[in-house]
Amino acid sequence: MGMQDIQGFENTMRSSKTFFLIFLLVLILPIQAQDPAADTTIYDLLLKNGHVIDIKNNLNGRFDIAVIGEKIHTVAENLPAYRAKKVVDVSEYYVTPGLIDIHTHFDQYGAWLNLNPDHNTLRYGVTTAVDAGSSGHEGFEKFKSETIDKARVRLLAFLNIVGAGMYGREVENDVEQMDVDAAVAMVNKHPDDIVGIKTAHYQPQDWEAIDRAVKAAEMSNSVLMVDFHPKEGRGYEELILEHMKPGNIHTHFYGRLTPQLDENKKVRDYMWKARERGILFDVGHGSGSFWFRIAVPAIKQGFLPDTISTDIHKNSIMLPRAHLNNVMSKFLNIGLTFEQIIERTTVNPAEAIRRSDLGTLDEGSTADIAILKIEEGEFAFLDSGRGKLTAKKNIRCMMTVRKGEIIWDAEGISMPEWSTAGPYSNFR
Repeated sequence: MGMQDIQGFENTMRSSKTFFLIFLLVLILPIQAQDPAADTTIYDLLLKNGHVIDIKNNLNGRFDIAVIGEKIHTVAENLPAYRAKKVVDVSEYYVTPGLIDIHTHFDQYGAWLNLNPDHNTLRYGVTTAVDAGSSGHEGFEKFKSETIDKARVRLLAFLNIVGAGMYGREVENDVEQMDVDAAVAMVNKHPDDIVGIKTAHYQPQDWEAIDRAVKAAEMSNSVLMVDFHPKEGRGYEELILEHMKPGNIHTHFYGRLTPQLDENKKVRDYMWKARERGILFDVGHGSGSFWFRIAVPAIKQGFLPDTISTDIHKNSIMLPRAHLNNVMSKFLNIGLTFEQIIERTTVNPAEAIRRSDLGTLDEGSTADIAILKIEEGEFAFLDSGRGKLTAKKNIRCMMTVRKGEIIWDAEGISMPEWSTAGPYSNFR
């Protein structure tokens, strides 16, 4: 073999090696890019092997959730624990998006029934609460500065069509207090905080409160929530078929004042027609608005709520114990599946208030997460009519993550035993 032949052979071999290396890189790099284990990112928090239910993303199975800062970084199987600063084994629990309660009363410095928001949300897995009309345009900015801006829970609001808000029946029945333009201006001024308009407790036999609230919601391109007591000449069928608009929410619809069932306990035809129109039906449990005697037959006939909420306030938190886990448990024991309940406390309320960024475990979204347990045993649940349901299951929040931080831990599942907890200097 001549010198030129040898050089040609060596060049061919070098080209072959180069080609082979390029070929390997083409094969390996995409695999590494898709393999979470090939990533070297350090997580601040890793929730391992929980039963994840995320309705929006069709997740219902075993996954890990990695959090960096305030955001969800990755939701995947078998993420490496060694890359996390803190690992929590949640294999015994359900992991869901942070829960959403769209009917609450937390304007502490407004209506007398209102509660502290953080203490009555975060320990139940609620990371987003919506105050349902405690304040109107006259008091909202005080509510924002003194409560909303200081709360750790994400606190949104329906603005009462009554300017003074819920300060007593006399004010709530004063049509002169229902200034549509002023309400619209306040919604437009605070679009990140106010999701819509609320009307409630109106007693006169006319449609002024409803029609003005509908108009304010339309003019501000926001959502309407209605609390309605039928009166002579002002019926419930007319409300949901003629006055309310698609996407409007009727709350308290399992209450005894709403004629949703006929004398044979059958769901009335106009309820189904209203649902076809796009009217949304919210639980709004409260101290007077959820009765097993109404809810059980309605649910057996397939008339389920669109959203599950508490109407939590100083009265409803007492005998009915209407915090969100308690209300969820009632529905679990009267026929809804756990997945249906999570749907109605995450993605459905997010859609109802037009906040698609909430109620999901989307990668890149705010790390608001609830870790829940279904307890087995003997439990008693009370309704607003002082009726009792004795049942076998109870939904309990074990841990809540808000903006990437563990903010509630019922049994210390995220914490070491005291004897291995390390020096005081590690505490913050």
